[in-house]
Amino acid sequence: MYSIEVNNLTKKFGKFISVNNISFKVKEGEIFGFLGANGAGKSTTIRMLCGILAPTSGDAIVGGYSVLKHPDEVKLNIGYMSQRFSLYNDLTVEENINFFAGVYGLKGKLLDDRKKWVLKIANLNNKENLLTGSLPGGIKQRLALGTAVIHKPKIVFLDEPTSGVDPISRRGFWELINDLSESGTTVFVTTHYLEEAEFCNNIILIDAGKLIAEGNPKDLKTNYLLNDIIEVECDNAVKAMELLEKENFVEETSIFGNNLHLIVNNFYKDKTQIKLLLSDKNNIRVNRVDKIVPTLEDVFIHLLDNKTND
Repeated sequence: MYSIEVNNLTKKFGKFISVNNISFKVKEGEIFGFLGANGAGKSTTIRMLCGILAPTSGDAIVGGYSVLKHPDEVKLNIGYMSQRFSLYNDLTVEENINFFAGVYGLKGKLLDDRKKWVLKIANLNNKENLLTGSLPGGIKQRLALGTAVIHKPKIVFLDEPTSGVDPISRRGFWELINDLSESGTTVFVTTHYLEEAEFCNNIILIDAGKLIAEGNPKDLKTNYLLNDIIEVECDNAVKAMELLEKENFVEETSIFGNNLHLIVNNFYKDKTQIKLLLSDKNNIRVNRVDKIVPTLEDVFIHLLDNKTND
């Protein structure tokens, strides 16, 4: 039932605790999002789960093997794509595919079949002789995913796989992730792009090495954000935020692009309160005030704000 079972996993570097006693389970075939800001402990966790880094304490069972006792068996039964493309830029496309296939012992017809599949998903048919370093970021990313799962592992770990890639390429990459999940592969993905987490079946949010929330996207928004969220589009968002955060109807404020998101309480009646404060009293033009459906970024900021206040 579970591809990954994590039990009290901890990693210390000297006195610094990078991952702090975390436990969770990942079901077979699901897309599992492991989210947090840079430095939250995501990459350290994924390296322990891949058998690359030994835990200080605790353990995890990945594909039936203990990362503490049998890290080599773990490595042979998973796929792994690091946040820095795990390809050799000075090799051709075909040479990269052959190298990773050889690591997993693929030969003969199986190698030929898997090579054709990798070339297809990476849109590199008839381009086997191109140097990998010359490829655009999005294509290189798809090639890296193909080589990571060329041996058809039951579990694949993707560490910040879309970092530095344009939005269109990112969307195409997630279509590949969905295809893998539908074929029965468990996909464990770390990302700091919270909008990508909407594609995950289940999610964990991590901060400073500790788990601070978990659930599917809908549950996270429902269970952790109980108040309404109001989006304000106006001039001088920074000044507007300074004014609004002093009001008794506003619980929290944050800037999203050029707009403001407000978590409001029962003292909030309607948008006229905001327009009166900003437009009438402080000459800040208000273009729009709407109640919105919260995003996972709203949830994450709310949880971090509450942690800071605690």
